[in-house]
Amino acid sequence: VAAADVLAAGRERRIDVAEAGGRTYVGILSAGFDSRVNEIANGTRLPLGTLVYAYGALRALASWKPARWEVAIDGAEHSFTGYAVAVSNSGVFGGGMWLVPDARLDDGLLDVAFTEDRPRAGYLRGLTKVFKGEHVREPGFRILHGREVTFRADRAFTAYADGDPIGELPSTVRVVAGALRVIVP
Repeated sequence: VAAADVLAAGRERRIDVAEAGGRTYVGILSAGFDSRVNEIANGTRLPLGTLVYAYGALRALASWKPARWEVAIDGAEHSFTGYAVAVSNSGVFGGGMWLVPDARLDDGLLDVAFTEDRPRAGYLRGLTKVFKGEHVREPGFRILHGREVTFRADRAFTAYADGDPIGELPSTVRVVAGALRVIVP
């Protein structure tokens, strides 16, 4: 009923989408540790609901080895060793995790989150805080902004966008500002 009310009385708003390899997404594309978590979560038959990502993260963490990352944001090069790169248009993914709490769907920018290497206990502590967006103050978590992001790792990873496999690394992601018309309250 509430959704029908929005359709009847709402207003139009334009939001950005992100494009990677000819495919578009609205939320977050990520690779690295997140790739392994998605593989585990998508492959389990356990009835875990939204906890399936927490289950995937715990299983993935047991055997995780840091990757070496090369990231170019609007041509500026960044390198680090760590867990993952996430290219965000919105701030939320994986059953309510506020990965990039300040991301906006209509600012014409992508928010690029880097999760650098740190001890597993520290990473796990950050995972418990991501549901409230409090992990952004943890050491080794950085967010940068840009319109075009190209990234690669020292080993093969599948990039997942909004929980679905979208392609293999390396990946180039571009923002398409104002591309999608939506109805909002």
